Amino acid sequence: MRIFTALLMIIAFFLAGFPSTKEAAGSRQKDNQPIAVQGAMGIEISVLLKEMGQYKQETHGNYTFYIGKITGIPVVISRTGIGMVHAAASTALLIEHYHPRAIINQGTAGGHDPNFRVFDSVIGVEVMNIGRLSSERLDEGQGIRPKTWKFVKTEMRENGEIKEYASFKSNPGLVKAALRAAPKYKHGKVVVGKVGSSDFWNREVDRIHWFHKKAGTSVEEMEAASVAQVAKGFNIPFLSVRTVSNSEVSGDKIEDLETAGQYCAEFAVEIVKTIGTGSLSHLAK
Repeated sequence: MRIFTALLMIIAFFLAGFPSTKEAAGSRQKDNQPIAVQGAMGIEISVLLKEMGQYKQETHGNYTFYIGKITGIPVVISRTGIGMVHAAASTALLIEHYHPRAIINQGTAGGHDPNFRVFDSVIGVEVMNIGRLSSERLDEGQGIRPKTWKFVKTEMRENGEIKEYASFKSNPGLVKAALRAAPKYKHGKVVVGKVGSSDFWNREVDRIHWFHKKAGTSVEEMEAASVAQVAKGFNIPFLSVRTVSNSEVSGDKIEDLETAGQYCAEFAVEIVKTIGTGSLSHLAK
């Protein structure tokens, strides 16, 4: 009897070290889920489509998705369209139809940090909606005072409770993957920073300095914060990557959206390869 009991304990201990059939199946299913890569414009996804070679194109509403593989890794490429609403709508459709295990939002951006030059790339460890602002009360004839505007946090309902976010963080494992892929980027430096999003193309130098000082933004664009917010709502790991296409504060006179879009997409390809088909948790170690 004692021998039988001891044998059962040994078997139980041995099996405890292995995942259940259900857990193992869930793990395999997650590894087969695609990595989603977004770009607002055709110039921001053309490199990705070329890298896939063969792919299936699907359209939901006015939003287009391309399903295929990059070096054997399942991917879905999303052309979101320009702007916060388009980005949010296409991200919700992306999650609903393709259940991605991670979302990489990438593309071009305008520089806020004077130390960043055109074609430098920013790994957005943090993204912020810089268009979410409130103003003080001024009577008619008192004018407008943009520099006194204050940033407003974003409200999210989580488990029945309201939580506020001043910004959203990129997934640590995805940030690690981007940093590991960074040495393969040869068109400028790769830095970590903060991405600001809004439906506003800022070209006033003092206004750009104000954002950089008050919000700590490195670059600005028009999609990442809304993508991050939707991804947060569905608990999907998110990463922001942006390549500087123009800057009013760095001294660069060049403005090249097409080339910056291609360079960022090339970087995104290397990030996808770094992530591979494994889980994201090992990347954060």
